[in-house]
Amino acid sequence: MVQSERAKMADGEWYACLDDDLGALRGVAADAVFEHNTLPPRQRGNLGPALRALLGGVGEGARIEAPFHCAYGFNIFLGPGTFLNAGCIILDTAPVRLGKGTLLGPNVQIYCAEHHKEAAGRQAGLEIARPVTIGDNACIGGSAVILGGVSIGEGAIVGAGAVVTHDVAAHTTVVGNPARVVSRG
Repeated sequence: MVQSERAKMADGEWYACLDDDLGALRGVAADAVFEHNTLPPRQRGNLGPALRALLGGVGEGARIEAPFHCAYGFNIFLGPGTFLNAGCIILDTAPVRLGKGTLLGPNVQIYCAEHHKEAAGRQAGLEIARPVTIGDNACIGGSAVILGGVSIGEGAIVGAGAVVTHDVAAHTTVVGNPARVVSRG
């Protein structure tokens, strides 16, 4: 039996992102994001209704400021009290789990998709999806970029503009491009 591109994506295998079924799922997410981003703030509340329904999990008091963008939505899990400031982008081709009380500054970007290293593979739309996990009470500074396959521990701090390419231990502060440790504990 031939495995669907969505199943390959979920299994962490190379998949063709230009697949029609995946395109339809991105369309559903685009509609939910559009509603979230265009509702009057007092009407929207913490999350637009369609986006709340689409996300994989939403803890009590989780909030996403507009504008926001995601690829699929169903792979995003927000812990209680999680806050995403304006301009965040999550390309959730794999699960993205944000722990309770985690704060993302404006314009934070999380990229789960890794494109093929060879030009022919990129032209064919080949990607592999790598999950991202951010622990409880972590703080991600504005315009930081988190690459797929990264785990950021509880209470960690990622400085503004950092590019996180490797795991960050709990209660550690990282800054720079690529992100490097400046303090522990």
